Amino acid sequence: MVVDFAKRMDMAVINTYFQKREEHRVTYKSGGRRTQVDYILCRRGNLKEISDCKVVVGESVARQHRMVVCRMTLMVCKKKRSEIEKKTKWWKLKKEECCEEFRQKLRQALGGQVVLPDDWETTAEVIRETGRKVLGVSSGRRKEDKETWWWNE
Repeated sequence: MVVDFAKRMDMAVINTYFQKREEHRVTYKSGGRRTQVDYILCRRGNLKEISDCKVVVGESVARQHRMVVCRMTLMVCKKKRSEIEKKTKWWKLKKEECCEEFRQKLRQALGGQVVLPDDWETTAEVIRETGRKVLGVSSGRRKEDKETWWWNE
């Protein structure tokens, strides 16, 4: 099941990438039986950062279990911050009071005209500017949880 999951999610089972003596692979000992039951998974793209993975022989977390450790080098890269576009909160027009305020401010901005001007660029800019003033703008940041990249349906 671990291998199937790793394949589907384009991950690697780190414990299998390094040739070790059995002593450094076995994570569970009981009644003369030895098995490898604990694994470390990582994205395939991050394999170059991992230099070693083994079981700590002298350290016992529990009587029968041994701890698996992985040595990795983390590359810290500064990301260039791009200018994030702030978006108008048009969804606020669903509220009746916001909608009415927007209409009034828009009429004032257009000079009380009933018929819109022929120049669409000017009209669109007036609508956008009024929307920014009345409805507000977003911070531009996404509210996205980066730790759930491996979840799927």
